[in-house]
Amino acid sequence: MQAKTLAAAAFGSALLAACASDPIIDTRGVDAAEYDADWAECRAYSEQVDTGGQMAKHGAVGAAAGAAIGAIIGGVSAGEAAGAGAVAGALEGGADAQERKERVFRNCMDGRGYRVLG
Repeated sequence: MQAKTLAAAAFGSALLAACASDPIIDTRGVDAAEYDADWAECRAYSEQVDTGGQMAKHGAVGAAAGAAIGAIIGGVSAGEAAGAGAVAGALEGGADAQERKERVFRNCMDGRGYRVLG
């Protein structure tokens, strides 16, 4: 069961990463070399968000909640419920981390004077 849980979490993480998209920035009147340097530096800042840590933290909370719910409701083993909770929690943690990465990047570019359109 644990291998299936890890595989599902890895798949979900890859899916979240594939869904991420770069923001649209108005580059009219912007020096291309300066823009590229700012982009790279802001991207490096956004990569400091601990995606794995967020997934692990949310996964642990999800596992505990799943086991508790499984024990209360019955019908499934606590292990299966914990596994499902861990996957759901890890996916939520990954989504939260991805949103934070995007927010850090947008704020960084905005702070450098770029118009972030979306």
